[in-house]
Amino acid sequence: MRSRSAGSAQKRRPRGSYAKSVDTQEAILDAALGVFAQNGFRSGSLREIAQRVGISEAGLLHHFESKARLLAAVLDRRDELARAIVPSTSEDGVKTLRGLIALARFNASEPAVVELFCTLSAEATSATHPAHAYFIRRYETVRATVFAAFSDLEGRGLLRSGVTPDGASRATIAIMDGLQIQWLLDRGLMDMAEDLHTFLGTLTSADL
Repeated sequence: MRSRSAGSAQKRRPRGSYAKSVDTQEAILDAALGVFAQNGFRSGSLREIAQRVGISEAGLLHHFESKARLLAAVLDRRDELARAIVPSTSEDGVKTLRGLIALARFNASEPAVVELFCTLSAEATSATHPAHAYFIRRYETVRATVFAAFSDLEGRGLLRSGVTPDGASRATIAIMDGLQIQWLLDRGLMDMAEDLHTFLGTLTSADL
């Protein structure tokens, strides 16, 4: 009996160690999001991120081998949250647009996420920035998703007169990005979700 208990304890130990490692990685990602949102990628230091978590810089690099890898992980986690709200594979245009409104509402509850996106998207216009390729791919994916939504609505006769899926998708993305910048400058100025809902109503007669 004793040896069986010892064997069980040995099996449990790696599981506990793994859980602790996952918790540490989550804490690092949270801290990195805040630092990168505040200071940008270039000025945000690994030392400050490590200090916020309460570990050494070497300890941080044990989990994420470089600053660029850490940034990629932060962006990936943000995208996972966004995809849970706005599925990129949905063929229902109404569902997609409702998801965009829900995403705007969620973003208003996560100002650090909005700051991160706005700061990094501006920085990443430089071809040498580690997130440059990421943002190119991201905008391609988002445009395709929103274009597909408006194409579905067009096929169902739910677009306003003169509205095209191509123009509507570009305008919607521009509005969402612009609302985020204005909201960051003055968070009492607007309700991003409501303003997006109103704008989409000028493009489609669908019940959003």
